[in-house]
Amino acid sequence: MTPEQRFKCMSHNRAKNTGPELKLRRALWSLGFRYRINERRLPGKPDIVLPKYRTVVFVHGCFWHGHKDCKNYTVPKTNTEFWTAKVTRNQERDQEVWRQLEAKGWSVIIVWECELKKTMLEDTVGRVRAEILRNGELYLSAQEDRRRSREAYRLMRRQQREKEAALLAELKGH
Repeated sequence: MTPEQRFKCMSHNRAKNTGPELKLRRALWSLGFRYRINERRLPGKPDIVLPKYRTVVFVHGCFWHGHKDCKNYTVPKTNTEFWTAKVTRNQERDQEVWRQLEAKGWSVIIVWECELKKTMLEDTVGRVRAEILRNGELYLSAQEDRRRSREAYRLMRRQQREKEAALLAELKGH
């Protein structure tokens, strides 16, 4: 390929609504999951956002995100330094985004492009489904724990105010 041809090919790679993303989205939709896509208010604009389950899914291209031990990830033979640095920057940015999302209470699922090939699609969708459901249970459990904690605090404060009121009434009575 000439540099011009390579530039043209690379410039046509899309950032969203890629083939692998669409495959996964269709499969999740058919399983009854409802989601948002490329939510700008979240770090990294996740490919799929499932607010009900407090889970985000990133569908990573093996080449662009440096999937180790994958036949789809090979460093180009020309301009090797540039491509190595680019993939390394992508991986570092990915990890920073995951940390930010997890700090905000989101669970992160990574799906690689190669996992969405016909032979692996069913297994991958099953894995993602199980992780989403598990994350949803953990989220609901944490919400319930917070609710119980707030209720216990309110009860303690109410009892404290009642004791204070009783003491004040007793002091005024004497």
